[in-house]
Amino acid sequence: MFISNVLARAEADANVKSKLSAQIVSLKAAMEQENENLKISQKSMLTDDIATADVERDGLYSGYKKAVNGFKNLPVENMAKASKVLAQHIKDYAIDPKMQLDKETGLLMNFIDDLEKKHSSEVQTLSLGAFVTALKATNEKVRTLTATRTDERMAKAVGALKASRKASNEAYRQLVKFVNAYALIEDDSKYLSFIDYVNTEIVHYKCEVIGQKSGPAQTSGTTGGTTGGGSTGVPVALFLTISLKL
Repeated sequence: MFISNVLARAEADANVKSKLSAQIVSLKAAMEQENENLKISQKSMLTDDIATADVERDGLYSGYKKAVNGFKNLPVENMAKASKVLAQHIKDYAIDPKMQLDKETGLLMNFIDDLEKKHSSEVQTLSLGAFVTALKATNEKVRTLTATRTDERMAKAVGALKASRKASNEAYRQLVKFVNAYALIEDDSKYLSFIDYVNTEIVHYKCEVIGQKSGPAQTSGTTGGTTGGGSTGVPVALFLTISLKL
């Protein structure tokens, strides 16, 4: 956002734009690349596999629920009792296959753990072990695939963003150097408005975005001690530096 604001100001300043067109073009290109790298939302090759595993998992869960309910009215006391216990267990978790993927995965992990331990006798009584084993396998497959996709996206995002942010920072520094140079060798009044704007933005970002403590914004008229330039005799503010961490 900082780079975007500086770029917009540079393009709106007729004098800066006419003298530093090459630097502005470079900064714009670097910013656009950084924005592009920020959009690491392109479809992962694992997405289709996750969707397939999720459908398989949901089918098994639905089959398990139907099997449990099918024993409710069976005239065999121990089986009807086991069905009642497992049906209540299903109600307690209230797992909906349409819920958010990771939430469903986490709930099923606990749900299956209960079936393997706390409700193992009921599962055995109704011969539902095959359902539990298959459901556990598909749920673990979804969990593994989503974790791998997250690692994949994280690696892409960190590497791409670091490289493009470094390029944006360098393009910004080049713009800074050229503006300061022109302000020193020409009539500095032509550049004071732009310099003041950037310095004020830097203080804003350091204080309110990064959280650094800072004094009042340093502008061209309050630099005291910076090198003077041009015919006006007004001190020229060198830009402050800003470093936004990833």
